[in-house]
Amino acid sequence: MTVEQLISLFAFTLITSITPGPNNFMVLASGLNFGAFRSVPLIVGIAAGFSLMVFIVGLGLGTLTTILPKMDIFLRIFGSAYMLWMAWGIAVSKNASGSQPTGEPVRFLQAAAFQWINPKAWIMAITANSSYGIINEPFLSALIVSGAFAFVSFPSNATWLLLGTWLRSVLKNARTLRMINISIAIFLAASVLPILWTINK
Repeated sequence: MTVEQLISLFAFTLITSITPGPNNFMVLASGLNFGAFRSVPLIVGIAAGFSLMVFIVGLGLGTLTTILPKMDIFLRIFGSAYMLWMAWGIAVSKNASGSQPTGEPVRFLQAAAFQWINPKAWIMAITANSSYGIINEPFLSALIVSGAFAFVSFPSNATWLLLGTWLRSVLKNARTLRMINISIAIFLAASVLPILWTINK
């Protein structure tokens, strides 16, 4: 892989990792409701789980979505349903300033497992491996692509976590915090629409 290709790969991974999506909305809500320290397992789980998925997809698992079209439909429907459930949980969460929120932050294994039903994650993994993969060296190719995502995933998610933590520190009104939670939930739910819209297209 040339230097130009590596630069392009890292640009792709950064843009796709830091732009709004299910993971980042989940991290933002966690930072807002639970603070930075309690949300660390979440962002580590996202980085580890997604990088592992990218690596396995690079070794050939991604071709299953071509061989078995029903798998793609299942991922989109089940993943979308799970994201809507998360959006509901964020919307109804209660967190008054200076008090502990209801519920628990997403744990490491939960965050890692979520990547496997996150339709956006699958699209990113398949696109990255098909665009930047080295045909004759699948293992090395998968290692490079997954390594690039591992390198940018943690700081990208940490950016959203810091934003949520900052909002938590400056918003002292419980009603305002609730409105922010509802707004995040709406954005997360809205991210499901493009996923469902492309079914059978």
